[in-house]
Amino acid sequence: MTEATYTITYLAMDGRPDYPRPAARLNDPIALLRAEDPPVWYFLSLYGAVGGPYEWTDRFRQDPEELEAFVKSPDVHLYTLMRNGWPAGFFQLDFRTEGECDLAYFGLVPEAVGSGLGRWLLQTAIHMAWDGPGVKRLEVNTCTLDHPAALPLYQKCGFTPYEQEVATRVLSSSS
Repeated sequence: MTEATYTITYLAMDGRPDYPRPAARLNDPIALLRAEDPPVWYFLSLYGAVGGPYEWTDRFRQDPEELEAFVKSPDVHLYTLMRNGWPAGFFQLDFRTEGECDLAYFGLVPEAVGSGLGRWLLQTAIHMAWDGPGVKRLEVNTCTLDHPAALPLYQKCGFTPYEQEVATRVLSSSS
């Protein structure tokens, strides 16, 4: 078993960004689909496909009833980025706290990393979050176990760090 120390960075945005909503990518066969009342297995398949290389394992160990309540909440919106007929990434917007939106999950599957879709998907997610009713603050967090481009991308897209926390965990790949 290998234990890793990592840093979690919490970021926020207190107003809609000044850049426009990203334009459609007309030469790229993509679609962004919202899952209505998604089954937990669908969320977990995206979560695992995107987060597997980055130690996203917590949701697999979560109490099944709590996980289902999160995934099926009408205030938690799950969007899948489809490219060439297969899921290339996803994001999840959590509107359960009044006046806030948490970008709970965001990422691309390994086969889509480096395709130029990351910034487009993040900026789309940001604008969709700000379209939510009464949103005054948008939050996200990332950690040093995530893709090394995650933190700089969040900052380039308008998020500002407001807190950091050091944590440890046993890496699943060493079990």
